[in-house]
Amino acid sequence: QVRLVESGGGLVQAGDSLTLSCGASGRTANLKTMSWFRRDPANPLKERYFVAGRRWVGSYSSDHYEDSLRGRATISRDSTKNTLHLRINNLNAEDTAVYLCAAAEDSLERTTMQSPGDYDYWGQGAQVTVSS
Repeated sequence: QVRLVESGGGLVQAGDSLTLSCGASGRTANLKTMSWFRRDPANPLKERYFVAGRRWVGSYSSDHYEDSLRGRATISRDSTKNTLHLRINNLNAEDTAVYLCAAAEDSLERTTMQSPGDYDYWGQGAQVTVSS
């Protein structure tokens, strides 16, 4: 089993930047994809939307971003600490959401990386609220 714990959420002002972190523990050696999704905080049963993700196989890795966030978001991974980071710059009210970390034991291609159903593990989420 793998446990994912998000941190770094909170209340920020529009225009600010924020870095979220996802720490993975347990049987992390089999993980080959880690990503961020977000959902409406007022509707926990609503769809989760892909934000950004990284897949890796050996020394090869590739990142993918949701189109509207490309240029504002940066994903990074510290493999020694099994931690995935997401930095979003120039936050706006539409970025208000619960941000969820997800991990998969498959190295997911770009299209499947965006599908919540292809992930094996999920964190509880970190709330980000952007005030204008």
